[in-house]
Amino acid sequence: MNVEMERSVSVWMSSGPVLEAPLLRSDERADVAVVGAGIAGLSAAYELMRAGRSVVVIDRGHIGGGMSSRTTGHLASALDDYYHQLIARSGIEAARRHYAAHAAAIDRIEQIARHEGIACDFARLDGYLFLAPGHDESLLHREIEACERIGYNGVRWVEHAPVPGVETGRALQFPDQARFHPRKYLAGLAHAILRDGGRIYANTPVTGFHETETGVVLTAGHNHRIHAGNVVVATNSPVNDRVAVHTKQAPYRTYAIAGPVEAGSVPDALVWDTLDAYHYVRLHPMGDGMDMLIVGGNDHKTGEAQDMGDRFADLEAWTRRHYPQLGSVDYRWSGQVMEPVDYLPFTGRNHGNHRIFIHTGDSGQGLTNGVAGAMILRDLIIGHENSWAEVTDPQRISLTAAGEFLKENLDAATHWAEHLTGGEVGSTNDIPPGQGAILRDGLKKLAIFRDESGTLHVRSAACSHAGCVVHWNPFERCWDCPCHGSHFAVDGSVLNGPAITPLAHADYQE
Repeated sequence: MNVEMERSVSVWMSSGPVLEAPLLRSDERADVAVVGAGIAGLSAAYELMRAGRSVVVIDRGHIGGGMSSRTTGHLASALDDYYHQLIARSGIEAARRHYAAHAAAIDRIEQIARHEGIACDFARLDGYLFLAPGHDESLLHREIEACERIGYNGVRWVEHAPVPGVETGRALQFPDQARFHPRKYLAGLAHAILRDGGRIYANTPVTGFHETETGVVLTAGHNHRIHAGNVVVATNSPVNDRVAVHTKQAPYRTYAIAGPVEAGSVPDALVWDTLDAYHYVRLHPMGDGMDMLIVGGNDHKTGEAQDMGDRFADLEAWTRRHYPQLGSVDYRWSGQVMEPVDYLPFTGRNHGNHRIFIHTGDSGQGLTNGVAGAMILRDLIIGHENSWAEVTDPQRISLTAAGEFLKENLDAATHWAEHLTGGEVGSTNDIPPGQGAILRDGLKKLAIFRDESGTLHVRSAACSHAGCVVHWNPFERCWDCPCHGSHFAVDGSVLNGPAITPLAHADYQE
């Protein structure tokens, strides 16, 4: 199981192919084992095979069924955290290299799609950043100046962004952005990997890592072993690490809606505003004279909100003001992004390991970060220089991000302290059918879900990763860990890491 089993369905999950892959049923050997079959994992496998390495890929769910299928499919070298902020936090050289990585990632997707004949609706287009109401134009001035400083050529002022329902005022235009169908692209990558002798296994969760002087032994599936020279962990939030990298990033839920518009009625562009959390917009061609308008936003820290209905209503209202051509809203879904404290992803050798590599911390640009990360990991594993690797090193220390580091870890400490507070309900009678809540039972807290038949599903409320108290997500109908982003089904099964074991069973007598 993975996040594909959460309740909402994205437009990609509805319209994209499902790649069938078997369970791991025996021990395996490979030069590299890749854990995670999303954009980062499959891209890493593809790149490593092009470099002559044998590869095994495993995923706890379906191939391409994780967070990569819950994005909105933007491919942007414009930075959602802003380059002027990245320069202030990490320096101009880090910003220059990070821009180069994003731009190269878009180029690489285009090259692979063309070379492999992947019909993923890839198209180049412009991106536009416009001011939210009440925001000062100085932000845009700082951003275009930052782009000039890092060599991001072609960013320019325009009189307005292509938003048909409102007058946006002056905006920034970013050339050579792109969009595609992520699920179609992932299926194409997987087919190429299989064609060239790679092995891919679905519904095969990893349960253990053991590094030796000569390699790594993974335990996965039904206690089978994968012996590999190196391991890549590309699971949105790393499942091999309990503390180190998780103290330097935080999970956020993000929301998206999609609905039909007549083809040509909305300009084909990527669009963002400067709100925090910002809105982001794109089109996707559907054929028969119709496009799909896709809009995301209204983020919050994972586990720290239950007003998803209000957030979707607000997102739809914003969309209809700015894009009155929108017809019905046919899709509503959520995803999760990992926000690093210094705006840069964590790609490279894991803390305390020599042969285990990770990719995480994608912020709101997981697709381009994932592809760039795959190229970094390829070079690190085969021993080639990579000019981006230094700025994404998971073991880096950023003194300028100390304030954000302290804030995020104080938030985590607050959630651990919830073990000492009361429950959300005093009795299971207070939990309606189809909902969950936290109940205190003596010294422990329980995560209790009542299904539509009235049956209670009782689990420990302590996340199996690091022990934080999980929170009920009424939209996806799952338990979310607010500390590090694990998700659990109502039966306790893991849907999303870093947890690798279910919520513990718990006895409860009413």
